[in-house]
Amino acid sequence: MSIRTFLLAGLGMIALAGTATAQEYGPSGAPASWAHPINDSPVVRFFQVDRAEYRLSQNNKPSYIWDAQGWVGTDLNKFWVKTEGEGEVGSPLDRGEFQGLYSRMVSSFFNVQAGIRQDFGAGPSPTYAVVGLQGLAPYVFEVDSAIFLSDDGDLTARIEAEYDILFTQRLIGQPRMEANFAVQDVNKLGIGSGLSTLEAGFRLRYEFRREVAPYIGVAWEQALGGTADMKRLAGNKASTTSFVAGIRLWF
Repeated sequence: MSIRTFLLAGLGMIALAGTATAQEYGPSGAPASWAHPINDSPVVRFFQVDRAEYRLSQNNKPSYIWDAQGWVGTDLNKFWVKTEGEGEVGSPLDRGEFQGLYSRMVSSFFNVQAGIRQDFGAGPSPTYAVVGLQGLAPYVFEVDSAIFLSDDGDLTARIEAEYDILFTQRLIGQPRMEANFAVQDVNKLGIGSGLSTLEAGFRLRYEFRREVAPYIGVAWEQALGGTADMKRLAGNKASTTSFVAGIRLWF
């Protein structure tokens, strides 16, 4: 399947879902009978640096990661950008990615997204077609999931989930989990088939303002199956636990 065919199929699904949604909901996600006409929905924008952090593990060099996303558009239709990456302090960037996505609201709390992802950094830099689902699951879990089809035909997937625990109006704990999957071995990227990696963490942030929140926490990463074997063959550990400190920003 080519990336063009994959994208066209994904956009077709979004268009069909969006048609049904527009009949049931207004641009704010409320029933259409409560909402203003769709063409009255204002164009707004938002950008968030969810994680900009320094990591220190017992056996590895200090490292850093970033994870940011933002959008511009109406309640019903948006253009999203997402970027994340990581590297060791004082060394070249290990890996990074950038996504550009069209997003369509398909329910009160979820959006379907489709677009392109470009990787960069050390090693191969594949391009992917992306189809995903992002929103707020029951019990207020923030969920971001996506399927990626590379220009080499490799199929992978990722799901992330976060949950905020309010200790006070300013002190907030956030458990976070991420799982990555692959349909096949991707040897050039060091990825084995099946469930390839798991990450779990907890961050405690203090919101001096809603837009500025430093945090500390702990993160655990585990490679599994063939991915773990490839890491060990390359002289790396399959499991890492790190202390993290960073800042969360809204714009």
